[in-house]
Amino acid sequence: MRLAALREIMELSVQNMAEKMKIPEEEYLQYENGAVDFSFSFLYNAARILGVDVLDLMSGESPKLSVCTFVRAGQGYDITRRKAYNYKHLAYTFRNKKAEPFLVTVEPKPDEKPVMHAHEGQEFDYMLSGSMTFFLGETEAVLNAGDSVYYDASIPHAMRAEAGSAQFLAVVMK
Repeated sequence: MRLAALREIMELSVQNMAEKMKIPEEEYLQYENGAVDFSFSFLYNAARILGVDVLDLMSGESPKLSVCTFVRAGQGYDITRRKAYNYKHLAYTFRNKKAEPFLVTVEPKPDEKPVMHAHEGQEFDYMLSGSMTFFLGETEAVLNAGDSVYYDASIPHAMRAEAGSAQFLAVVMK
């Protein structure tokens, strides 16, 4: 409902929004009608087009203006979009961010091929614990605690935890 309301406020037709999202109109409508669960990439791209924070789309609440935000250990705004991924937004009260920092926990799904997603900007991921395979286009790399990757997020990418959950800090830059 928030997605449709913001689209209408911005005076964008479903067709215009789908074109800007670079997805078929039918697929966009499935997201807007709640028939399909959102990926972070979809939310990030929609928020950019609509000129709002990602959190505005997810929560329906606009965070207060801030010059600084503190998030205590184990806190953060919980985002569970896909079964294998849990995100904690680590700057959810800060407006006009140039980056979106997340603490991401990925549960292992070794028998499933990960779904690749893309969004504008760049991303930096720093492994805190566990091990995961990182996919970027045709590239695959296993990352362990202490490893990091910085990449062009417009290239389809995904992560898959190996043997136990993996946790990493993801910083998405606009």
